[in-house]
Amino acid sequence: MTYFPAYPVTRPRRLRRTPEMRELFQETRLSVSDLIYPIFVRNGSENKPVTSMPGQMQIGLNNLEDEIQRIEQLGIKAIMLFGIPEKKDPQGSDNLSPDGIAPRAIQLIKKTCPSLTLISDLCLCDYSDHGHCCIVDPVNKHFLNEPTLNYLSKAAVIHAQAGSDMIAPSGMIDGMVSAIRAGLNEAQFVYTPIMSYSAKYASALYAPFREAAECAPQFGNRKNYQMDPANSREALKEMALDVAEGADILIVKPATFYLDIIQSAKANFEVPIAAYQVSGEYAMLQAAAQNNWIDLKACVTESFFAMKRAGANNIITYFAKDFAEWNS
Repeated sequence: MTYFPAYPVTRPRRLRRTPEMRELFQETRLSVSDLIYPIFVRNGSENKPVTSMPGQMQIGLNNLEDEIQRIEQLGIKAIMLFGIPEKKDPQGSDNLSPDGIAPRAIQLIKKTCPSLTLISDLCLCDYSDHGHCCIVDPVNKHFLNEPTLNYLSKAAVIHAQAGSDMIAPSGMIDGMVSAIRAGLNEAQFVYTPIMSYSAKYASALYAPFREAAECAPQFGNRKNYQMDPANSREALKEMALDVAEGADILIVKPATFYLDIIQSAKANFEVPIAAYQVSGEYAMLQAAAQNNWIDLKACVTESFFAMKRAGANNIITYFAKDFAEWNS
């Protein structure tokens, strides 16, 4: 009895015999230019380590120039900025001031490295003392949608005036893309794109970020405006609404646990799709590597391939600098 047909057949292993051949026929490609690096900027000269995210820190504004030059030298093409103000209040006032931490950081970044694409994360949580993404009624703690839209529209214009290349609203506020687009257009920033956090889930993976951005909610949680992890069709509705309102790029966040959402986004929408590999994903991989349970480089690279296979055009990741150094 023969186990093989007599006629020639294609054997996949023929194309795996050598490293050169495997690379030649690789279906999915990774490049440093696929990656977007998030940075946290604070006032002053002190860099403050983020204990739950080894290797990450809040960068002092006075040290930002050196950090940005290093990022550009590594070949990273885009960063996402999160501002950490010295003082926070219920209205997130620092983000509405041209002298706030984010506009000053934007100006410095664009002066230092003009060709670096600067994406402004735009939300209330980083700047408010209550840690929520909305304006809050001080009496009953209800979240106020329309005042929040007004806030986001004004803040987007301030960031664009400072030099931001792209606005990324992250609050999952109903109508946020439409409000920001209208504000930008009215201020003559019609060519400033919007990268919307369109499918942002109420994930358990955000805890390290909340340390980094000092934005943990001071009451309640964010489940009534972020998405239920059990839902997938709802994500398509959210993304369709954002595209209709003028979103130029859609973000799925987190990434690894939501590859099905990335795949659905790619199949249903013609705009670019970005996957956000969040702080908890970063922290878990770092912790496993520090215990010698995994090879960090191999696992990070494999995670990137998974996101790209699912359909992500770009990956927002705290591993961007590491990946660039590994492949330099």
